[in-house]
Amino acid sequence: MTRQEIEREIKNIFQREFEVENPEMDVDLREAYAFDSIDAIELLLEIEKFLGSELTREEKKQAMDIRTINQICDYVEKLAETRKVAPVKK
Repeated sequence: MTRQEIEREIKNIFQREFEVENPEMDVDLREAYAFDSIDAIELLLEIEKFLGSELTREEKKQAMDIRTINQICDYVEKLAETRKVAPVKK
């Protein structure tokens, strides 16, 4: 899975689930899009679907400090690497 595929999917999730068109990669999600803890839980569920596996408690804990789309992509890229995930076909 490439970084480009991850970025595309994360942007698709934001468009589909949070109605955010063309989210900026480095803005604070809480400030720019009123992203809250419920949104974060939804996002983690979407990431699990994308990766095709459930996140561990520790992996979810690591997500707590994420504030930007770029950080989300870094996080997913790291998870995908540890799992050796192929892109999920839709």
